[in-house]
Order: sequence, then structure tokens, then C-alpha cells
Amino acid sequence: MRSTHRHPINRVLHAVGLLLYASGFYMLISHFTGQYDLHLVSILAIWFTAIDLFIVGHVIEGNVGAITLTILIKYTRFKLLTN
Repeated sequence: MRSTHRHPINRVLHAVGLLLYASGFYMLISHFTGQYDLHLVSILAIWFTAIDLFIVGHVIEGNVGAITLTILIKYTRFKLLTN
């Protein structure tokens, strides 16, 4: 299988995005359990910024079709059309 993360800028964006994604996800869970006192909008801004970094990385790489959401949509569409 061909790597979809060959461009160095894409790799950097994914590394930063992964840290933001994990932190945002942790803060989101912590917000609902009462451990964090951050505003929900701020937490979602961090989380969606991470997703944007992933998308920009794939745009730079030239393989937007390799984004997880795109793959899930294609898979779901395929399954719905074959059933």
C-alpha cells in the first residue's frame, strides 16, 4: 500500500494535528465529566483546528481522497449501493 503521508509538510501538519486532536478529545471528554472548566466552544475550536490541519496536509499531498471521512463516505455509499 502506498503511503499517503510522504510530503514533509503533510507529516508535520499531521504530527501537530494529532497532538491537538488528542488534547481536544481529552478536554472534550473531561468537559462533560466536569474535570475541565474550559468553554465548550474553545475545546471544539481546538479539535476542529486539528481536523483542518489533517485536511490541509492531504491537500498539499494531493490525495484528498485518502482522508478518513472521504474513505468512510465512499465505503458507506458502496455498501448501500451493493445491498
